[in-house]
Amino acid sequence: MGKSKRNKGGRGGGGADDKLDGGGDADSVTSMSSGLSDLQFAQATEHISSQEFVLDKYVDALYEKRGSTREEALGSLTDAFESFVLLGLVENKYVTLLSQFINSIKRGSVKEVCLACRCIGLLAITLGAGSSSHEIMDESHPHLLRVLQTWPDAQKMISALDCLAVVTFVGATDLAETQLSLKAIWDVIHPKSGSNVGVVRKPKPPLLAAAVSAWAFLLTTIGSSRRNTDSWKEPITFLCSLLEAEDRAVRIAAVTLERLVVLSINFS
Repeated sequence: MGKSKRNKGGRGGGGADDKLDGGGDADSVTSMSSGLSDLQFAQATEHISSQEFVLDKYVDALYEKRGSTREEALGSLTDAFESFVLLGLVENKYVTLLSQFINSIKRGSVKEVCLACRCIGLLAITLGAGSSSHEIMDESHPHLLRVLQTWPDAQKMISALDCLAVVTFVGATDLAETQLSLKAIWDVIHPKSGSNVGVVRKPKPPLLAAAVSAWAFLLTTIGSSRRNTDSWKEPITFLCSLLEAEDRAVRIAAVTLERLVVLSINFS
């Protein structure tokens, strides 16, 4: 009997020890989890700091006199914008970034201008609607219009059109601002309706397709109640001719725009 009691006591003692051991395991798991959390936080902080350091390097490179260095920096910034969420890194630096992007538009090569336009659009998208993106639209607008009005190069103009459409889409706060961009784009689509009527220019198919697409994109931001049916008479007439264009991209863009215009009339 005594042996039996000792066995029971042993088992009972073993159970108590197991409970103590179990408590130790729980404490170990908690401690390990806490350690992992601290490590993950440290790694995340290090990653953000590393990203900020790299971003600062790209920004510094935009001040270089050599165009190829600026092009490389703009290309890297484009990749960064498209690969990561940079809001926390750029929201306090967007003024500096925008200033350098605009400088590239004013003095850069075709490649540099195209990259800078893309960066401006991506910057506006990253910041989202609000006062910052509205400032981006205001500051970049005259420089983009200058590119569109001087017809320097088709690729430059396509990049400027895309950028203008994006910054207006994100940053415009009223109908007048959107209409100003629509007018600038329409002057590329149908140059005879522009202010430079003395020089009649005919956009080549890639440029025409890009302009029609940009115009259609911005048209989606204007509610039917804010549209004047009479203002669509000229676009409808001209678009009818584009529906028979030889270039497939132009036909696709024209069909898209025509449907938007027709819908706006039917539901106005």
